[in-house]
Amino acid sequence: MSLNILRPLGRFYAPPAAIPQRAAEEVARVYPAYRWRMLEATFLGYAAYYLVRNNVALVTPEMHKSLGYTMEQIGNITAITAISYGLSKFVMGVLSDRSDARKFIATGLVLTAALNVAFGATTDYATHFWLWALNGFAQGMGWPPCGRTMGHWFSESERGFTFSIWNTSHNVGGGVAGILAAWSVSHFGGWQYAFYVPALLAVVGAFYLLVRLRDTPQSVGLPPIEEYRNDYPASVDKSNLVEERELTFREILFDKVLLNPWVWLLAIANFFAYITRYSMLDWGPTYLRDVKGASAMGGGWSTAALEFGGIPSTIALGWLSDKLGGRRGMVAALCMIPIVAAFTVILYTPPGFLAVDMLMLITIGFFIYPVINLITIAALDIVSKKAIGAAAGFIGLLGYAGRTVQAKGFGWVIHNYSPTLGKAAAWDIVLYSILACGVLAGVLLAFTWSMRPRA
Repeated sequence: MSLNILRPLGRFYAPPAAIPQRAAEEVARVYPAYRWRMLEATFLGYAAYYLVRNNVALVTPEMHKSLGYTMEQIGNITAITAISYGLSKFVMGVLSDRSDARKFIATGLVLTAALNVAFGATTDYATHFWLWALNGFAQGMGWPPCGRTMGHWFSESERGFTFSIWNTSHNVGGGVAGILAAWSVSHFGGWQYAFYVPALLAVVGAFYLLVRLRDTPQSVGLPPIEEYRNDYPASVDKSNLVEERELTFREILFDKVLLNPWVWLLAIANFFAYITRYSMLDWGPTYLRDVKGASAMGGGWSTAALEFGGIPSTIALGWLSDKLGGRRGMVAALCMIPIVAAFTVILYTPPGFLAVDMLMLITIGFFIYPVINLITIAALDIVSKKAIGAAAGFIGLLGYAGRTVQAKGFGWVIHNYSPTLGKAAAWDIVLYSILACGVLAGVLLAFTWSMRPRA
């Protein structure tokens, strides 16, 4: 009985079939416009996901004051979200590789918007905990279909540049989320509005995606991107091309991902890179207010500093990795050096120099987002566009395991050591831990120094 219920759902989300190809003149005319349209839709769609993802971190002090939640409880909520999101990104990654990207991503955005409204409407800790766990799972429906879309509409030789442009969507969304949450709380007078207002915008974004997004080029009568650009991977025999097909679940999950040692190496590096990325996103506003004397608005701007700092560098360094023959690992490894240096400056900067802290957060954002971006592009180079959702999902699973460790671990350190050592000393332990993780990420990425997509 249950399988009979699932079959119509499977048919609804199945990738649209290829339709007869348009005339050559029409292909040449409409293909560029469609490519821009896919970049625009996935950019704005994924940015909308961030409006309804990181809200808790942005109103932690308000929830602490209004609801009496401890830092450990806030850390638990953040941790369960990271766990559920990491699992979902892997599961949804496998499913999205065999699904219609348009319907898949819009569904997830509506679900996460509804969960944000429910979160704002309750004041019970257990309910908040499980709602945010569900929100993390719904959030996993965002990246994989976007990755599928980008992989099908942009070819290997331009991947570093185009994926990097698209990948700044979460910088824009995350940066706007911090400002939007702070404005909503200040304007409407309650922490709940940091969830209500973004939810409304997310629903609007879901309808926009249903209208604007499409799945593969073949589904709208266009040839595969490799044929259009005459840009086939070196391993492809162009004299014996066959019709492009969707891979089976076994081929995607095992042949392309779980049995690939390079995917495992990138995933473990991502574990440590995510700790450095999310440490200040999850705890930065609270750290600046507890230790450096920042205001509520200043804490909100810290998130924007991190997010917006990564926009120009993600694009520039993605383009550079293309020009270097696809050496994503080399560029990513070098980026970890200034990240470690910036965290060191924050650690030793005394209160009263908030401008220095903000500059270092911009520096961290400037270099950490290219790292996260290039790790994923390196995976796509390895596994092909037909398994990008699964590969990105697996790498993201370990990444969000890292986020879980820092969310739960750092919350526990602050809660248990602040009463005895003082807040500043407890935060020092956190920052030393971040530094160690930054070094480990850099060392692991150095092993991919010479890896190229066409090798």
